[in-house]
Amino acid sequence: MLLEYKEKILKEIEKVPDAKMPGLYKIIHLLADELILGSKKTGKKGSLKGIWKGSLVNDSLFVEAKKSLFPYEHK
Repeated sequence: MLLEYKEKILKEIEKVPDAKMPGLYKIIHLLADELILGSKKTGKKGSLKGIWKGSLVNDSLFVEAKKSLFPYEHK
């Protein structure tokens, strides 16, 4: 049964143009890492939880940035 799936996957990969192979490789690599290592992750690495403890947000900076990115909304 597993061999059948591997053959199907390889047939699908053969359809991908050569120019798109680097992108496909990245996707497959990330997916494989997630499937293999996903259950082993501790949640500590890469977590931003709690990084902004006690920090205050200056809303005027957000408003200014939004105006610069979306000037059509403020006319």
